[in-house]
Amino acid sequence: MSGGAPSGASLVARALDVLGAFDEHHRRLTLTAIAESAGLSPATTLRIVRELVAGGALARDEDKTYVIGRRLWTLGLLSPTQTGLREVASPYLHDIHAATYATVHLAVRDGNQVLYLDRISGQRSVPVVSRVGGRLPLYATGVGKALLAQAPADVINDVLGTLRPWTPYTVVAPNLLLRQLARARSDGYATTQEEMTLGACSIGVPVLRDGEVVAAVGVVVPDFRREKARLVAALTVAARAIGRQWIRDDRLLETRAEHSRP
Repeated sequence: MSGGAPSGASLVARALDVLGAFDEHHRRLTLTAIAESAGLSPATTLRIVRELVAGGALARDEDKTYVIGRRLWTLGLLSPTQTGLREVASPYLHDIHAATYATVHLAVRDGNQVLYLDRISGQRSVPVVSRVGGRLPLYATGVGKALLAQAPADVINDVLGTLRPWTPYTVVAPNLLLRQLARARSDGYATTQEEMTLGACSIGVPVLRDGEVVAAVGVVVPDFRREKARLVAALTVAARAIGRQWIRDDRLLETRAEHSRP
């Protein structure tokens, strides 16, 4: 959390202080909390926040709290980490799509939500509410459950306190969700059946990098009961390949950097 811009600071500096109020532990803030963190008056904060919302840098939710907007997320994709992950994953996502005709996702965990980095739309008639740059609850999506199963205990506990039904089939019983997460850890994949959207079932597999879960790949299909083994196998192969390729690319960049030094 920032300490606030000094008196007489430029509008840009104040806007940066407003954005600096958000961090890993403060992803959703009220106007009052933003003002306190930025060291600005409520009136000044409101004016800046309105400008940032209008420009897409912040978004205002129905509960009157603010979150980082899609425009900043899009700019964030230009960072080497996210760009590298998407570029590495892209051919494997297209391979899965070509083999399954399903909607394919690449996602990461963002607090207690799943953030979609990439999506290839399927040719099957399946309702899909995800969008690139969008966030959905971890507990109601395949990629989300795959990530939640490997998340720290405090994240899991936070999610257990926010369960609500998106469809009649959403798992909202904490004990049942915990059992599903335990099975996802042992099986290496997670599933949902019409839990986010009616008519859509999903499978998610975690992507590991140096033993750490950094992302998840998944598919959305009308029904996976007859072809679950094939879909899980395809996703598992892709997830492992993405993790290995990402490591190789990073090491290649490090080697090139070493050789370019005077």
